[in-house]
Amino acid sequence: MIRNGDDAVKAIKVLVVDDSALVREILTQGLSMDPEIEVVGVASNPYVARDKIIRLRPDVLTLDVEMPKMDGVEFLRRLMPQYPLPVVVVSALAKQGAKITLEALAAGAIDFVTKPSTDIARGLNAMLGELRQKIKIAAAANVQAWQDKRPTTLPSRTLKAALAESTDKVIAIGASTGGTEAIRRIIKAFPASTPGIVIVQHMPPGFTKHFAQGLNDICEMEVLEAKTNDRVMPGRVLIAPGGKHMTVRRSGGMYLVTCEPGPNVNGHCPSVDVLFHSVAKNVGSNAVGVILTGMGHDGAEGLLAMRQSGAQTLAQDEHSSVVFGMPKVAYEKGGTDVLIPLSAIPKAIAMALV
Repeated sequence: MIRNGDDAVKAIKVLVVDDSALVREILTQGLSMDPEIEVVGVASNPYVARDKIIRLRPDVLTLDVEMPKMDGVEFLRRLMPQYPLPVVVVSALAKQGAKITLEALAAGAIDFVTKPSTDIARGLNAMLGELRQKIKIAAAANVQAWQDKRPTTLPSRTLKAALAESTDKVIAIGASTGGTEAIRRIIKAFPASTPGIVIVQHMPPGFTKHFAQGLNDICEMEVLEAKTNDRVMPGRVLIAPGGKHMTVRRSGGMYLVTCEPGPNVNGHCPSVDVLFHSVAKNVGSNAVGVILTGMGHDGAEGLLAMRQSGAQTLAQDEHSSVVFGMPKVAYEKGGTDVLIPLSAIPKAIAMALV
């Protein structure tokens, strides 16, 4: 629920956008089961949605990205600069669905859920439960940065010089809700000489490979979905695969990663805490830890362990975070005493490496 100025609470108003009448009905019924959520309208395409957004003023939009007339990604690109609104994408898990979902996140969507492809009855209940939870997170998200969207600052000579002199370092980054765009902006700013980077972004199997490929297409560094025994090395970014925890270990004079399935940690696999604890143990003061926007507390204990091992640590500030959860908890636990705007994080990492 959302609190108003008198501390009273009101239901989160949701507009459901999907070209399938059946899906619109399923989502409406499933969301209405929660008394904290009110479906105020449905739309079969972005043109209808545009008019209903203005008339109904929803708090959150659920959006199917694969629609006729105008796909959801193009709709987001037009909507967010003019009318920033928290959006949760409802996506197919198929290969093409994963690609377009990541494009939607880059265009301003907060998060996504995937439509079930097998065991429809059980999968549908799980998806609706996840959607209800993510709508509540989205309702409190900060999307105003999209109204005055500015290009990412490119690396300066100082940034390139600092990174070029630090080839034995490891940069570890963790993120969740809102993290795909934050990571994109940071990695895009780094030159090819940057020390090796390892990243956990909360994301299910089937999406991390496309996320890595999309970053690789726009960045000077090589970006890969990690696999066991991949080397952490200058010029390379390794993204933890969905459904597997990623850890860093030392082997002689090299750092390698291990990626393997395991139980959820803090509700996630991959987990930021799992990565950060391994970096604290095996990299120590040669590391820089960064925790970005996200719901919950995953990574807070790990960042503290990194700091205690001698690593430099920092976190994204509240104003630039879509959800100031993970950075806030990390800061409160003492994992870092530095909160930095997203636009300044690349240079802050460079200075921490000096």
